Amino acid sequence: MILLDSNILIYAASEQHKALRDLIKNSESCCSIISQLEVLGYPKITVEQTKFFEAMFQLMDILPITEELIKQAITYRKKYNMCVADAIIAATAKIFNAKLYTNNEKDFKNIKDIVIVNPIK
Repeated sequence: MILLDSNILIYAASEQHKALRDLIKNSESCCSIISQLEVLGYPKITVEQTKFFEAMFQLMDILPITEELIKQAITYRKKYNMCVADAIIAATAKIFNAKLYTNNEKDFKNIKDIVIVNPIK
């Protein structure tokens, strides 16, 4: 399973990184519901971008936040001093046994029990 971080979804909307769209179409790809919130809840998102992202979210599974996931996120947040969204995304990767695809490797570098992949490098 491939968990796409919010930044990968955002990069996929740009022409410069349109190759990332293949990841979104991959049947193994999914995202956390927190990524849906981060992407669609961005205050400066345009109507055109909203349409693009809504269509994108229709192509993949969106993983829910469960009680088990919250417990893991709490552990990560305390241990690594992470922001809430990153702790939830990392916990989602751990709980669902997914590789986390992100361009923000530094946000997750200390977590040794999840696999981080940077598809932009």
